[in-house]
Parts: sequence; C-alpha cells; structure tokens
Amino acid sequence: MNRKNTNWLITIIALLAVSIWVDFSRQISIPNPFDVYGDPLFSRNVETKLGLDLRGGLQTLLEADLPEGSTIASGDLETTRQILEKRANALGVSEIQMQTAGDRRIVAEFPGISNPEDVVASLQQTGLLEFVDTGDFRPEEGSIIQTDYAAGSASAPTATPAPDGSQPQAVYHTIMTGKELVTIGISTASISGNYNIDFTLTTEGTKIFGDHTAANINKVLTITLDKQVISAPSINGAITSGQGQITGSFTADSANALAAQLKYGSLPVPIKVVESRTVGATLGEESVRKSLVAGSIGLAVVILFMLLYYRLPGFIATLALISYAILSLALFKLIPIVLTLPGIAGFILSIGMAVDANILIFERLKEELRAGRNLRQAIDLGWSRAWPSIRDSNTSTLITCVILYIFGNSFGASMVKGFSVTLALGVGISLFTAIIVTRTFLHTLLDNLKSVEHPRWFGLEE
Repeated sequence: MNRKNTNWLITIIALLAVSIWVDFSRQISIPNPFDVYGDPLFSRNVETKLGLDLRGGLQTLLEADLPEGSTIASGDLETTRQILEKRANALGVSEIQMQTAGDRRIVAEFPGISNPEDVVASLQQTGLLEFVDTGDFRPEEGSIIQTDYAAGSASAPTATPAPDGSQPQAVYHTIMTGKELVTIGISTASISGNYNIDFTLTTEGTKIFGDHTAANINKVLTITLDKQVISAPSINGAITSGQGQITGSFTADSANALAAQLKYGSLPVPIKVVESRTVGATLGEESVRKSLVAGSIGLAVVILFMLLYYRLPGFIATLALISYAILSLALFKLIPIVLTLPGIAGFILSIGMAVDANILIFERLKEELRAGRNLRQAIDLGWSRAWPSIRDSNTSTLITCVILYIFGNSFGASMVKGFSVTLALGVGISLFTAIIVTRTFLHTLLDNLKSVEHPRWFGLEE
C-alpha cells in the first residue's frame, strides 16, 4: 500500500473515531487548556432531533392579518417568520420548524411541546409596534386605542362608533411601525434613575420620523404595542438623527421584557392563527420502531447479498457501508438535521445508492481480474471505469433533491424538505465512501493477495 492510501486510511479511521464519539453522545465538549475559568473550547448538544411526526407536538398555520388583496413583500413575510421563530425560542420551545407557504402564510411546527396553549397565545400576539399621531390627545398608559394601520388606510384620522355604540371612537393615524427599528437597547436616566428603551431607525424610518416630528412640535406622539399604549410623549423638537427613546413607568424587568418583545416581536406583517392542531406521539413512536426494523432487515439482506456474491470485496463493501452509517448519523446530529419519517426514508434510500456504487466498482473489478490484471491494477482500473456511471447517477439524484427542496420550501411541505435533505446528504456521504473509503479498504486488504490463488474469494470461476 502506497503512502497516499496510508494517509487516507489514517484520515478515515480518525473520522470514524470522531463520528462514533458523536453518535453515542448527547453533549460533546472540547476542554480549553488556556481558559482559567474552565470554559470549554467547543461545546455542542448533539441529541438526535425528531420531527413532529415522530415526536408529537403542535402544528400551526398562520396567515397575514391584512385585507384580501393587500400586497405583502416576500421579504416582510420572511422577516416575520424569523421573528416568530425567535419569539418561540425565547419561550423555550426547541427544534422549531417554520417556513413560508405562498405569499400570505407561514407553517409552524413545534415538536415535543407540553404547553400548546401558551405557544398559540404567543403567536397570536403580533407584537405590532406603532408610532401613532394622536394630535393634542394624550392617552393613558395601558389604554387601547384604534389606529388605521390594520385597515390599511392612509387617510387622516376619522371617527367610528365605539364597540357598544354609545359614542364615536377616534381612529388615529399610524406614522410608522416597528419594522423600521434597527436596534433596541436599555438605558437608565441619570437623574431619575428610570429605565428607558432606546432605539435606532432605518434610513426610511429616519426620514419619516424626522419629517413628522418637525411638523408636529408640541403635539403628542403615542407609542403602542398591539394597540395598547406604552408611552405618549410630547414632541419637543425635530428628531432627525434616526435615534429615539421610549419613556414610561418601566422597572428593570419590564424594560427588558419590552425590549425583548420589540426586538423579537415587531412584526412587519400582522398575523393570525388560522389553524392549530396537536399531533400525538404514539403514532410517531410506532413509526420509528417499524422504520428501524425495516431498515435493519434491508441492511441485513444487502450485506448478505454482497457477501454471497462478491465474497471478500463484499466484506469490504460491508465495512464501507457501516462506515457510511456511522458518518451519516454523526453529520445529522452535528448540523443538526430534524429527522422526520420521510427523512428516515430518504436516509434508507441513500443506503441503496451507496451499495449501487460498490456494485459498479466490483463488477468492473471482476472484469479486470478476468482480463488478467493483478489486484492493484484491477482496483484502480475498476474504480476509474465505474466512476462516470457513479457520477452521473448521483448527480441526477442530487438534482432531484434540489427540485424537491425548492418545492417543499415554496409550499410549506416540511416532510418533502426533510426527505430531500437527508437523501442529498446521504448521496454525498455515499460518494465519499465509494470513492475514498471502499477504494482505500480494497488497497489495504487486497494489495498483497493474488486473486489467481484465491478465485473463490472474489466470486470468480476457478
């Protein structure tokens, strides 16, 4: 065995050792010898993450709470999805899957949650921050006021009947919403010691804020969150720097809570919960059990076939197949990949792709041996002549995976995405095992053998 194969063998053994460590761990960490406080150099939770169909949980369909026909920018909907995901993470919900579906909807999945009511309530709170022109009127903190933003109106303030029909209720004009916020921070007033919330604005927000404050000095600019007044300061002068401050009766806790809600809850698009359902875990557990049984049976049949038909090369292919499984599981845990039932199906299918590559190589190997080549030559020639077929078949599979991923991402089909991702990763790893691992193992074990002395070991006729 030459030096190149020796280096590859060492690399493969090192990769397998690290992968086995990851596969059998829930938390991995690398100590930092230079840190006096004992903080690790690297730490990662590598528990296997199961999807909604395997673990149970909550599935929710969200929709933009705007009139039909309203135009919603795709970027705004994506920003809304990201903010909702961060808000759910703040609630301690892990392994969340959120994706846009069409131009008005977001599909959300929360595997393994025990408090679906709290999650739904949090999602229904739009976290809509509005800067509202209330003229000379200063509403009380905590009161609810009507604005024209939800109705999509850009007209001047009007009057509508109150809910009980007793008297008209003013509808105030929204100057700007929370989507113009760039940063949120907490500060303390030097004299009073009160807590304030500082913010900076986008370029467009800076212009809107500057124009309005310049034209409405001594008027009231009311700040609301989900239509509830949190502050109603007077405009003392034009604010053109793009920086502002929300003042009020904030404690340290309430200021931090509001800042977090503004940072992760100022939605560019208001949303509503259209549908919500709880998925039980019983079916998922049964599906996992049956999938493992099916996968084990399939793997055993494949190994038996390889051993009976290809003999010694089949044994090497079995080692490569086991290496493939070890590397795949480690990669799924490190990325991490949330495994769904279709995702497991994609992984099992990729095992077939890995075996297919080995079969092509071994058939070429047998042809070269029959032509009188020695083992070293047969291995190299068999691999090089099988490579075009392996490359083309795997490339077509990867193209299909990309198409499936785009489809699943566009229509909110998370199971299709899971299948395409695990299949694509499996194909990539199978290429590595076929091109590098199998070839290296072949050279390691067979270079010193003579096939003419042991034809049965290679499935050749005597």
